[in-house]
Amino acid sequence: KKTRLVFVCSPGNPAGNVMSLDEWKDLFALSDRYGFVIASDECYSEIYLDEGNPPLGGLQAARRLGRDDYRNLVAFSSLSKRSNVPGLRSGFVAGDAALIGRFLLYRTYHGSAMSPLVSAASIAAWTDETHVKDNRRLYREKFEAVLPILQNVLDVSRPQASFYLWAATPGSDTAFVRDLYGRTGVTVLPGSFLAREAHGVNPGQGRIRLALVAPLADCVQAAERIAHFVHTSV
Repeated sequence: KKTRLVFVCSPGNPAGNVMSLDEWKDLFALSDRYGFVIASDECYSEIYLDEGNPPLGGLQAARRLGRDDYRNLVAFSSLSKRSNVPGLRSGFVAGDAALIGRFLLYRTYHGSAMSPLVSAASIAAWTDETHVKDNRRLYREKFEAVLPILQNVLDVSRPQASFYLWAATPGSDTAFVRDLYGRTGVTVLPGSFLAREAHGVNPGQGRIRLALVAPLADCVQAAERIAHFVHTSV
């Protein structure tokens, strides 16, 4: 009853999970009952592994369920992951017209205008799909090359989407990351840093996030170093 805003991230960071239509339906029902706004972070929506099965977005789910007014829903997207330009700061927000009107008023006084250079680059990136498909292909190649190496030593599986691997560690995630970097020079992120303790549990504890953003050869070499590290440490 006290909830005013719910953030969802699908495809998710760090596990790469994707919300189903039934999960969206449940969330919409709760929003209707309690009146909270749903903010859907969809910056990973175009990084997925199955070309024939793209992730379901919030606006798409609303439309399928007959919610053509997109009430209490706003979706956020960005060129950052789709086009590998995180520094460009180019994106969009869409959804409930009433919420967008208030957001526009806020944006008028607290935002900053894009330069013509960034605007031109954004238009070129948003209107081209070839580089996005190539980007997905490169990620698929990395997953196919890296997973067999890591699955021999860690509990890790292919995500539904995104470019992350969410692997379990044999012990403390922070100690694993520290020792891995010290012995191999490979940097990964402790899962516990991506969450906080609630009800005595940190859901990221005992896991690490690996981002496959480096070139294929570098990802393979890093995976081999991780495998050697685990073999010689356990």
